[in-house]
Amino acid sequence: MAHASTYKPRSGFARWLDSRLPIMRLAHDSFVDFPTPKNLNYWWTFGGILSVCLVILIVSGVALSMHYTPHADFAFASVEHIMRDVNYGWLLRYMHANSSSMFFLAVYIHMLRGLYYGSYKEPREVLWILGVMLFILMIASAFLGYVLPWGQMSFWAATVITNLFGVIPFIGDEVLAWLWGGFGVDGPTLNRFYSLHYLLAFLIAGVVVLHIWALHVPGNNNPKGIDVKGPQDTIPFHPYYTVKDGFALGVFLIVLALLIFYAPNILGHPDNYIPADPLTTPEHIVPEWYFLPFYAILRAVPDILFIPAKTAGVIAMLLAIFTLFLLPWLDSSKVRSARYRPLFKQFFWIFVIACVALGWAGSQSPEGMALLVARISTLYYFAFFWVIMPLLGVIETPKSVPDSISKPVLGSGSAAASGTSG
Repeated sequence: MAHASTYKPRSGFARWLDSRLPIMRLAHDSFVDFPTPKNLNYWWTFGGILSVCLVILIVSGVALSMHYTPHADFAFASVEHIMRDVNYGWLLRYMHANSSSMFFLAVYIHMLRGLYYGSYKEPREVLWILGVMLFILMIASAFLGYVLPWGQMSFWAATVITNLFGVIPFIGDEVLAWLWGGFGVDGPTLNRFYSLHYLLAFLIAGVVVLHIWALHVPGNNNPKGIDVKGPQDTIPFHPYYTVKDGFALGVFLIVLALLIFYAPNILGHPDNYIPADPLTTPEHIVPEWYFLPFYAILRAVPDILFIPAKTAGVIAMLLAIFTLFLLPWLDSSKVRSARYRPLFKQFFWIFVIACVALGWAGSQSPEGMALLVARISTLYYFAFFWVIMPLLGVIETPKSVPDSISKPVLGSGSAAASGTSG
């Protein structure tokens, strides 16, 4: 959302720099005086929280990499060395691991907020697509990082997930051999995963910059899902939203600190504290909690005609993510916010329940009730995007949408008062 710059250099050096590299002007116009809708609620604070989580992950990850050894014979021992011998190594590792979990928690909330308020609709399609790209990069980076401790669950999760690439027609075996660096998950695999995990963190940071850039072109969406009509609908980002975001970030960091200091291993799997053993298979192989919904989709799909269940499951899991790219064009409604879409609101909350159900099913053995729940939830996941959202734009009668952000709040009485006060 273009606006006139209000930046004024306050020193000779600032004026000199501004005429050559206006980086301070860019920061001021983007994060201080940027006009922001005045009605944003706390669901909009998770963007800033995600940025802080990324910084924590990169800084702690760089520190950990100084002591980690990406070798099949020494990786597990190097993690133990970090925990026991490196000054505050235990803090760095717990901070990195738990920040990863909180990173995914925040991104899921961030994405659901965007889905509820229609933040993927015109003119924010590219913003949404960049967000989905970030989500995919996060998944890849988190999976690679999960393998690095080289515990039992790390090793067997790597074995199960990398084997999925073998179902790719014609080139599956070649891709698998490249990922492994040989004929199975071993030392070369660990070395590759360590390099890619390190690289992806900075790639994510780069895409975050593009994401913020794409946000500042059309400006923020808002809970009403309507465009701002003028200066009366906006306030400067600072100090109003820096204070609000700062409070939400403080609460978030308290929760993170409670995890780090009082329950650092609550989200981990006990088998991952056992060194990797290719000759001993864990009874139940599960990924980290934030992968469980997609893991459930992977295992829920049965044989479909001539497509075996394993291949069909991989296709379904990939399609579940790819569908998010098409969301701006699958939703046929002209109204953005679910506040004014009574039918969509009901289907949305069923969708949230289905996602939670998929997470539970992914943590269980794929049989009995868990398999049934996974299949029903998978069916609803795809129906929500491919059937319900396109149809609702045709059959739903939305509520009346306000003309502007300020009008419902100020009303005619406020306008009259402002006229008499002058």
